[in-house]
Amino acid sequence: MTQDTQDTVRIVEVGPRDGLQNEAQILDTETKVALIEALAETGLDYIEAGSFVNPKWVPQMAGSDKVFAALQRKANVTYAALTPNLQGFERALAAQADEVAVFAAASEGFSQKNINCSIDESIARFKPVMQAAQQHAMPVRGYISCIAGCPYDGDIAPSAVADVAARLIQLGCREISLGDTIGVATPEQTCEIINCVAEQVPIEQLAVHMHNTYDRAIDNIEAALALGIRVVDSSVAGLGGCPYASTDGTNGKGAPGNVATEAVVTLLNRLGYSCGVDLQKLLTVGENITQQLYTKAPSQPH
Repeated sequence: MTQDTQDTVRIVEVGPRDGLQNEAQILDTETKVALIEALAETGLDYIEAGSFVNPKWVPQMAGSDKVFAALQRKANVTYAALTPNLQGFERALAAQADEVAVFAAASEGFSQKNINCSIDESIARFKPVMQAAQQHAMPVRGYISCIAGCPYDGDIAPSAVADVAARLIQLGCREISLGDTIGVATPEQTCEIINCVAEQVPIEQLAVHMHNTYDRAIDNIEAALALGIRVVDSSVAGLGGCPYASTDGTNGKGAPGNVATEAVVTLLNRLGYSCGVDLQKLLTVGENITQQLYTKAPSQPH
């Protein structure tokens, strides 16, 4: 079929940040840089390259400034960083990140566990980040965790997700990524959540970030695409989960399951969408990084 902009889906590759932050082995700068550069060679044009959080909490992300400094950047690729506060933003700015991201949650319990403050406090904490970003013409992406369920608070009302999304957009975020952090959403729930959020935020400014804990991520993404979502977050080889989430409410186990970028590309190819990613190159990148992490590669797309 002939593709046009309507049929194009942008993949946000989160493996070097969201993936690696939950892997036991801490990779050196050279390995991280090689991963990011290899991902860019596959055709991916948006890559989360690091996180400027306190390494005490996420030691895997220590040295993100060195990663950004060492990167041989590819034209037309966005190299983004997570910045939880103004200090993190200033470090990302010094590292010449192309874009930054802030994290909120739709669940009070998860907000306390993940960033040690309430939802209201997190929004207040983001205000100086947004002001600084605007001063430096730096785009900001907003993430919302636990859109369907929370290991601490249980089911989450779609209206709660919509409220946080609207507040982040009002602050100045250019796009909101809706995260099913523990992977409990069904396609029906995904549609309900997106439709509710879209009443307050244009669907063109929404993305989905689905975890594959119960093997439903691809079904949820397909449902989101049918509603007009055209941005999907994923992690090469399905690396990583969330260190502050588990399906049974216990801290420390982590929720398995960032959806594999390889599986997303396979889905998009099957449905006739264009994403500009070379699947064979991507498979090779995934195989290489899992070998270096001494982990078993997740099932390949079929």
